[in-house]
Amino acid sequence: MIRYLRPRRKRDSTIPLINVVFLMLIFFLIAGTVAPPLDPDLDLVDTSELAGREPPDALVLHQDGTLSFRGVPTDPDTYMIGHGTGPVRIVPDRNASGPLLVEITSALRRLGASSVFLVTRQALE
Repeated sequence: MIRYLRPRRKRDSTIPLINVVFLMLIFFLIAGTVAPPLDPDLDLVDTSELAGREPPDALVLHQDGTLSFRGVPTDPDTYMIGHGTGPVRIVPDRNASGPLLVEITSALRRLGASSVFLVTRQALE
């Protein structure tokens, strides 16, 4: 008697793919909830009405190229004598000259400033 062998069905290869996608979904759901949610009773502070102004320890570069510190006109040499070696913050006017700003930051670095930071509008608000 001759037996008839049925052709074997090929196993569906989408099952492992579905398993991987499912595991990735679970991973991202768990990873997304690592940070605890804010307390629902918490009322956050609204800062939209605060006026932006320069930090009190920052040099201000005005449009005409003059520097001031806490409202008093100054220059890089005078500022660095009173400030010492440390980071310096500059708040430049939007219309101040770019090359002048580079010249002032170079002078501050030459006079001993460890770093020079530019404070922009986004950082003030």
